[in-house]
Amino acid sequence: MDNNSDVMYRLLVQSVLDYAIYMLKPDGTVASWNAGAQRAKGYTAEEIIGKNFALFYSEDDRKNGAPLRGLANATATGRFETEGWRYRKDGSAFWAHVIIDAIRDQYGELLGFAKITRDCTQQQEQQRRQREQEERFRLLVEGVTDYAIYMLDLDGNVENWNAGAQRAKGYVAEEIVGQHFSRFYSAQDRLNHIPEKNLGIAFKTGRFEDEGWRYRKDGSAFWAHVIIDAIRDDAGKLIGYAKITRDCTEQQALLRAQREQEKTFRLLVTGVRDYAIYMLDVQGRVVNWNAGAQRAKGYRSEEIVGQHFSVFYGAQERQSKAPDANLGIALKTGRFEDEGWRYRKDGSAFWAHVVIDAIHNEEGRLIGFAKITRDVTERREHEQQLLRARDLAEAQSAKASELSKFLDTIITHIPSCVIVEDAITREILMVNDKAEQLFGINKLLIMHKRPHECMSAELSDYFNSLADIALRSEGIHTREQLLLTAGGERILHTRATTIAGKDLRQNFVMLIVEDVTDQREADARIHHMAHHDNLTSLPNRILFRQKLSEALRADTQGGYITATLCLDLDNFKNVNDALGHQIGDDLLRTVAKRLRNVLRDHDTLARIGGDEFAIVLPGIRNADEAAVVAQRLIEAIRPPVNLEGHNLSVGLSVGIALSSQAANTPEHMLRCADMALYEAKRNGRNRYEHFTLEMDDLARSRRVIENDLRDAISGRQLKLYYQPITDGDEKGIIGYEALMRWHHPIKGLIMPNDFIPIAEETGLIHLLGAYALYEACREAASWEGEQSVSVNLSPLQFKNSSLVSVVEGALRESGLAPHRLEVEITESVLLDDTLGNIRTLQSLKALGVQIALDDFGTGYSSLSYLRSFPFDKIKIDKSFINDMGDSREALAIIRAITGMSRSLDIQITAEGVESSEQFARLREEGCTLFQGYLFGRPQPSELRLKTLE
Repeated sequence: MDNNSDVMYRLLVQSVLDYAIYMLKPDGTVASWNAGAQRAKGYTAEEIIGKNFALFYSEDDRKNGAPLRGLANATATGRFETEGWRYRKDGSAFWAHVIIDAIRDQYGELLGFAKITRDCTQQQEQQRRQREQEERFRLLVEGVTDYAIYMLDLDGNVENWNAGAQRAKGYVAEEIVGQHFSRFYSAQDRLNHIPEKNLGIAFKTGRFEDEGWRYRKDGSAFWAHVIIDAIRDDAGKLIGYAKITRDCTEQQALLRAQREQEKTFRLLVTGVRDYAIYMLDVQGRVVNWNAGAQRAKGYRSEEIVGQHFSVFYGAQERQSKAPDANLGIALKTGRFEDEGWRYRKDGSAFWAHVVIDAIHNEEGRLIGFAKITRDVTERREHEQQLLRARDLAEAQSAKASELSKFLDTIITHIPSCVIVEDAITREILMVNDKAEQLFGINKLLIMHKRPHECMSAELSDYFNSLADIALRSEGIHTREQLLLTAGGERILHTRATTIAGKDLRQNFVMLIVEDVTDQREADARIHHMAHHDNLTSLPNRILFRQKLSEALRADTQGGYITATLCLDLDNFKNVNDALGHQIGDDLLRTVAKRLRNVLRDHDTLARIGGDEFAIVLPGIRNADEAAVVAQRLIEAIRPPVNLEGHNLSVGLSVGIALSSQAANTPEHMLRCADMALYEAKRNGRNRYEHFTLEMDDLARSRRVIENDLRDAISGRQLKLYYQPITDGDEKGIIGYEALMRWHHPIKGLIMPNDFIPIAEETGLIHLLGAYALYEACREAASWEGEQSVSVNLSPLQFKNSSLVSVVEGALRESGLAPHRLEVEITESVLLDDTLGNIRTLQSLKALGVQIALDDFGTGYSSLSYLRSFPFDKIKIDKSFINDMGDSREALAIIRAITGMSRSLDIQITAEGVESSEQFARLREEGCTLFQGYLFGRPQPSELRLKTLE
């Protein structure tokens, strides 16, 4: 290289700003310094040339000889390349990518080193955030239990397996990873190559989505919603498939039942030909159309659906906005009923009896109107003929005889029963043929007799009462009543009016009677289906709300109390899962009968969904009456139910809310009863609880904490603190207990007792538990020495089948030796599903993890626990440590535990040691490990106490 090129090269190096480029002498002394080095490290050339480059390393690195090792590697191999923390003149650290090249002369003699350093702090931070995001995503997927989420390779073989997949399909990861996903399909689907076709669709379009039957490990089928997404890398190359499956069996069954109910209702309504039955939306547009509507009005469904119902009115009525006024009445009062002229498609008119009912959903919101129209033109014509005949008879007395015959003919052929009485004597002067059918006797035997002489007492009282009303006031008077006739019990709709004779001193009463039994039964069937549960025939949520509203109004006026009870079956889901929905449905029907038998006739029992029931108890005097009923309900459900050879036992939890002057609305009452039900279930189930204002305040507070906790998890506000554990040597720390702390941005530091219970109730404990395990293992792996780290496990974590996998993953990712991880459990783990939880503990033990029994002696402590599982440690609860100086019982318990531990060769940890006196006494009693404020308070990993002074 000539002098000019050497100068150019030096100028180039000196001008580079993004890289620190400088020369070192063989002993590491800085020989040159470019602008990039000054920018990166803060030293000017005058300050650094002649200084050793070890100045850029941390004190620990210098003590460990890291700078010299780098030079030695470069000398031996020609180049040394690494990344790590380096330090500027002001002491600040940056993440550096470093290259050291050995420079030799033509004879191979070492002249020095060329060193290039680049500040990669920003890239390192981006990589760290990406890794954390990927870790959160992985924990989220692994913790999901309601969805089966897993990956397939290019051939359709399972690559991984989350907790939801194990729960939905029954396979553990070791059984299914590496197997082809077609095993979840039926044999017929596999023969038809359905799995491969589905993958093909995902490959071509990017996604396959479907619903259908899939099969679990035990051969049972479930209805699944399936999504398969093709996954490609940045270059567009296919690398596998992501598969999400959700068990929708229960939703499918509910949907099927709903469809059957809707089909039955639709067939009932659409098959009716004598009535036009159809729905209007909230604006009055026709939504559907039955056969009776087509017959009555001439429009086919496709012609009229979407049109405003005002097309059936005359132009004058539309101009006066009568249709909208009628809807307004229905909306205000719940029903509009009238008679008047309506018009068919061809323009012809018919006289219609019209009913419009306002329809509201469960929340009370208007969703439309039900409209029933009946063509009563013929009936009206008969009535008009009667009136015209009467007028004609009065106007032309000379033709009275002929008119009488004419009137007889008309009356005889009227399809309704007609009775004419003398207003004074009540003698029956005229009846038609329909009367014979109604009363079951020849009309000649009825003529010229009074009602009580030819009819039953019930019928005669009914007609006499109507006649009295007609005589008291002019006009047409109607009444409808269920009465016993010759044809059995029938609903009679009767109109009564008076007719003046030619002599003003003589009047007549005309009764027109129609049998409306069939019409009312059809109305009742429609009404029942809209207001009752299809499975149990109990009132549904809509009718329950109406009954509760009526009871609240009546009891407020009468000075009584209304009680609302919310009921939930305990362990019903286990019956459904184990024996199927048919047995579950039969069990619900049996439970409904038992509950109904306990109640009074005027109490309302409703099924409001799944295994949830609700009760209205009107007219009670105090809370004790409601409590007595609740206990009777619990006792009624207690005896086992035998269904198809299975003896099934379920419990009942009850929440009670009483009406008050403050807020007597159905929604408020149900919400309060539901909060009381939640309290009953939280306090052990198979019991009842009364609503209190504290529950409402607590529920609001818990909702705030729950929402904040979700933000805390996603916003990394949670951190582990570590409290030292010593073996009695005043300077030796053998391990730490990891304790979670929440740094709330507004409330400050929140302790676990204030948020762990809420995490357990909401299911967030699984995410928190996984975070604690991964974080504790990660931080412990960076500690010098062999100190252990202890992590508390919630009993609810044992309900998640992936617990062992989470622990295994935390160890594998962190590289922490399994014997350095200790998990602490409480006695409640051994009380709940003992056999299953013992197996989980055995699996954890097989990983090499240490197991400690925490808070021993405070709950249901039993020697059988220590026989059922070989615990590594027992932790004496700090309450005994606090009391041992003043309580002989506390000291006796400590001695019993330490004596037992020596016999079983189990270490004892004393928690909550706060004084030297306690420490000395516990050592005398045989405790081997100690933890408490005497030895140090919990601190973050970087500030944790490392030695005892």
